[in-house]
Amino acid sequence: MIFRQTGQVVPGFHVLGNPHTPCYLLDAPRPALFDSGFSFLSRFYADHALRVLAGRQPEILFLTHVHFDHCGGASFLRDAFPGLRIAASAAAGEILARPRALALMRDLNEDARRMGPDIGVPSPAVTPFQPFEVDMLLGDGDEIDLGGGCRVRVLATPGHTRDFLSYYIPERKILIASEAVGCADTSGRIMVEFVADYDAYLASLRRLSELDIEVLCQGHLYVYQGPDVREYLGRSLLETERYCRWVGELLDEEGGCVEGVVGRVKAAEYDPWPEPKQPESAYLLNTTARVRGLARRSKG
Repeated sequence: MIFRQTGQVVPGFHVLGNPHTPCYLLDAPRPALFDSGFSFLSRFYADHALRVLAGRQPEILFLTHVHFDHCGGASFLRDAFPGLRIAASAAAGEILARPRALALMRDLNEDARRMGPDIGVPSPAVTPFQPFEVDMLLGDGDEIDLGGGCRVRVLATPGHTRDFLSYYIPERKILIASEAVGCADTSGRIMVEFVADYDAYLASLRRLSELDIEVLCQGHLYVYQGPDVREYLGRSLLETERYCRWVGELLDEEGGCVEGVVGRVKAAEYDPWPEPKQPESAYLLNTTARVRGLARRSKG
């Protein structure tokens, strides 16, 4: 089964706000949120969480990574829920201390607001991204007890970014992996999402594929359940390896010119696809990083 909407996926686990860029909620004795999407959707996440929790408040916000579309609403949610603690990796904390990184997050969140009508938000609120600090530094193997026998296991899964963490709830067989497992678009095509390191991304994807998973949350659009989890992960592995070969061939044809390859990749995988899709500015940043990384890898 593939879940593409807001609401309850399985008892006690919910997609909040907007399926295009969701926040996930685990309703446990200590309720927890996972990722905080775009800043302009912040109010949707907060209001939806309050409805589900019937006035109770989430205690922890777990961030997979601090790309603009996964941490955009963190500051708003902290203000909306006094006492909310933000949890992420030490590397994420370092990124959030860089003025240039914060400026980029602000600009990209503003770019994203323009896509509101395409994802069903006709009058997106002006909710600027605001800086925030990490309260709980997490690392591989950490476990956070949410009460009632519910634990969140932390898995370091670098590759998409260097600060990336995935979260596994073993008692429920739920994995919040975001872009560590790629990201299928509206056509079903899997977008390969390594930005920082191809080999680390592939190793992380293989590690996650070994878990016993009944519910798999990617970063955008879809939640996979049951047999669809294993099918998706297998396709993602194959697509990752295919993408590496394809870009290698393009680098040969373009004489190693990164800009030429980025243009050809964009023409093939971004330009033909209808809205809603990733803002072009963010797509170009990530694709350029992917191609540059593979160019360096081929020389090393």
